[in-house]
Amino acid sequence: MTGEPPIGVLLLQLGTPDSPEVGDVRSYLREFLSDRRVLDMPAPLRFLLLNAVILPFRPKKSAEAYEKVWTDEGSPLLIHTETVAAALAAALGDGYRVAYGMRYKNPSIESALSGLTAEGCRQLVLLPQFPQYASASTGSAVQKALELTAARGNVADVHCVGEFYDHPGFIAAAAGIAGPLLDEFEPDHVLFSYHGLPEKQIRRADQSGGWCLDTEGCCSSIGLVNAFCYRAQCFATTKALVEALGLQDATTSTTFQSRLAGQKWIEPYTDRRLPVLYDGGVRRLAVLTPSFAADCLETIEEIGIRGRKQWQDLGGEAFLLVPCVNADDRWVETLAGMVRSA
Repeated sequence: MTGEPPIGVLLLQLGTPDSPEVGDVRSYLREFLSDRRVLDMPAPLRFLLLNAVILPFRPKKSAEAYEKVWTDEGSPLLIHTETVAAALAAALGDGYRVAYGMRYKNPSIESALSGLTAEGCRQLVLLPQFPQYASASTGSAVQKALELTAARGNVADVHCVGEFYDHPGFIAAAAGIAGPLLDEFEPDHVLFSYHGLPEKQIRRADQSGGWCLDTEGCCSSIGLVNAFCYRAQCFATTKALVEALGLQDATTSTTFQSRLAGQKWIEPYTDRRLPVLYDGGVRRLAVLTPSFAADCLETIEEIGIRGRKQWQDLGGEAFLLVPCVNADDRWVETLAGMVRSA
């Protein structure tokens, strides 16, 4: 590709505070929860909820959680994303320039686009790092990137990679990491825990207006009416991983974590499922978190620390948190293939 302008690749991630200090966490939460795709409600209600209920109390608690996972290099999400970007650049080689941008906070999508523009990129591949599609994650990040791209004087030729919830490369990488760990751990049960969403957002993605959460077995398969259903895509990821790992359906389950108060969120809830599993005789529990491509607060602290403590307090004998795909070689090669195909 000598002499031709390089192709820009932009990894999109959700974001992280600049530090675990309360002020930085408050600033992050304000930007994150001000997004209408995240808090999906009329603007006056969103303003009231954010400023009267969430921001006066949540930043301190969230800062304590971030403090538990923060490293000398920064937040785990930032570190893993940076590592993936460097590995992807090496895998793609000459002719490509790879950058990463956070939907909220730093490094911003705008700064990443500026860097790619300075490198002379006239074609751009957007690579959202969210396995399952959700308006609050993929939709918001892609919208922001497209808005910023369109606002520039010279608009790039943009290609966007879609969700990869059952992509063979993603499933192979996740199973390749989990398989040896599960073999050694010998769990009684494998729990697949996904980030939750308000039910209202699931219904809004319904192409028919009467299928999602209204029809028995609505998430058992994916078709035209629920092609954008986050919950159905999560169940599809579980199904693919169960098959790849050679697990039995009876010893696996799918749940949803990270809910906020005030709205009805998709079920079953992870924290409420743990007592049920214990009462059912499970003592050795393994947890996978395949709605995250990179380990972050929600995997390390919410599941690895709080979930583990809940399990121990119930009387559970052993608890295993399986890492995300992060910068696994198989996953990086899959990403490189996605970019070349795009």
